[in-house]
Amino acid sequence: WTTLFKLPPRMKKLQATGFEVNGNYVKVAYPLDLWEKGNAPQLLSGIAGNIFGMKALNNLRLIDVSFPKEYLNAFKGPKHGTKGLRKLFKVNKRPLTGAVPKPKIGFSAAEHADIAFQTWTGGFDLTKDDENLTSTKFNNFNKRVELMTRLRNKAEKETGEVKDALLNITGETNEMIKRAKLLHDNGWKYAMIDVVVAGTASVQTLRNVLGDYGMAIHAHRAMHASFDRNPKHGVSMQFLAKLMRIIGVDQIHSGTAVGKLVGDKKEVLSIAETLRETKVKESKGFLLNQEWHSIKPAFPVSSGGLHPGLVPDVMNLFGNEFVLLVSGGIHGHPKGTKAGAIATMQAIEATLDKITLEEKAKTSTELKQALEKWGRLHPK
Repeated sequence: WTTLFKLPPRMKKLQATGFEVNGNYVKVAYPLDLWEKGNAPQLLSGIAGNIFGMKALNNLRLIDVSFPKEYLNAFKGPKHGTKGLRKLFKVNKRPLTGAVPKPKIGFSAAEHADIAFQTWTGGFDLTKDDENLTSTKFNNFNKRVELMTRLRNKAEKETGEVKDALLNITGETNEMIKRAKLLHDNGWKYAMIDVVVAGTASVQTLRNVLGDYGMAIHAHRAMHASFDRNPKHGVSMQFLAKLMRIIGVDQIHSGTAVGKLVGDKKEVLSIAETLRETKVKESKGFLLNQEWHSIKPAFPVSSGGLHPGLVPDVMNLFGNEFVLLVSGGIHGHPKGTKAGAIATMQAIEATLDKITLEEKAKTSTELKQALEKWGRLHPK
């Protein structure tokens, strides 16, 4: 709103440059010298900061950012990545699977652990805390870890399979560090963080801590829709996913396009591409070119309103390289949680074998029961 009396010559070199104006789309280039290496909060302050509060703007949306190799090299990226997680679980082809106890909050630690056990023994790899379950009077975090550890060991012994949980450590950063240590001391391979509400600084700190423990990060995106749902304003989910891959989460929720949560097919696939690929090609309105260099790929996590009847739709969209969370769709099975997990695994087998669910159901009782209840219902 005003001119300035005098500026040093370097200011010219540090100015941002707008280019390739195409209708409402504008690309902006920033000199690398503006950015502190490895500082995710500063990045957001620069490209998603005060500009969103300017009265001169009606709408502004940050869609994507293309990072040069020199900038990427200052970040750690995922500890394990997709290949590392598959190696941990000894799962080579199918998606990793998991479920959240439902209702998502209200169970005691003992009830929570029992539901986890039924989920594991039904064939699932993972159970997951909900995003707003941390440590409560009725479900204390430490007690939950103790009981879950005991039943995880029992489930692994019974099934001969690797089992784990996405236990939610979200809280004040020092408390998160304590909870991460507790998980490590009890042999867990993951920790879950609500990455938006925790903030990029906390996620970076926990990436260092958990990385030293050899643990993976499951990123829940709670609160994302408060700024990414309006297509004309805010920050896109694909950029949030990119930022979290750079910082170093191993998997993050991406939507389903067929379940109960927002996100159409194009958006969901853009998020998946951002997370999984080593080289991303520009797609107008969604993605910029990006070479990932040494940053490992991360899994997209598909969740929200899924059941066995939707497994083929989700796998046709994502392929096999993702984490499939089916929660209400196993706990609502007519014969209970374990049967629901078995039905989901049967649906995955059918899809991998390229046969219909109806054909598979002829020899799979649990899947038959699931289809009788839900069919191919798409929740709204």
